[in-house]
Amino acid sequence: FAGEETVFTDEVVKLDAGSHIDGYVADMAVTIDLSGRYEDLKKSAEDALNEVIKIVRAGITTKEIADVIDETISSYGYKPVSDLTGHGLEQYNAHSDPSIPNKHIKDGVTLEYGQVIAVEPFATDGIGKTKKSSFIEIYQLIRPKPVRLESMRQLMNEIERYKTLPFAKRWLSSPSDVLINKLVNEDIIHPFNLLKEKSGGLVAQAEHTLIVLDDGCEVTTRAIL
Repeated sequence: FAGEETVFTDEVVKLDAGSHIDGYVADMAVTIDLSGRYEDLKKSAEDALNEVIKIVRAGITTKEIADVIDETISSYGYKPVSDLTGHGLEQYNAHSDPSIPNKHIKDGVTLEYGQVIAVEPFATDGIGKTKKSSFIEIYQLIRPKPVRLESMRQLMNEIERYKTLPFAKRWLSSPSDVLINKLVNEDIIHPFNLLKEKSGGLVAQAEHTLIVLDDGCEVTTRAIL
């Protein structure tokens, strides 16, 4: 944030980053434990991700992936966050099908050759559920349509530069809350509320982007993490 500085001391910090070339997205996340007290929590998410990478190939199901994530995190004595999932990645669509659950499910869908997915296990020492906070910084254009006010048109021109990829409010030259809320109320843009663990627990996350192949997968974000 411009003009602001945060000094971290002994927190657990999660960094979730994405980049794209011509709309083709790479998505990754890492958790850093500055306190040294939650290394097992962090490791449970990382190990779950690494175990999934070993088994992903064309023909595997999202149920099999969810089973591995759940079992790995549970083996550390933690819970997977059940209402957060991994997802598919398509051109200019950072959250497409299929959903990649972090907890056991009854049925799943079969992955196909060439699909791109983001696998992101979330582990917590809480109850494994999330709740929305009132803080919103990230938005996404979902339904472009003409607007009347000149100030709204200027704002839309800025937003449309990001097409249908998520963007941060602070990236806009004049991020008016009034205008942004109007776009939200008209279902032109979608807000992503900051999420917290419902019981106040800590959450660790690990994430990589994978291209599904016949005999395994290619991790496009391996060099980053």
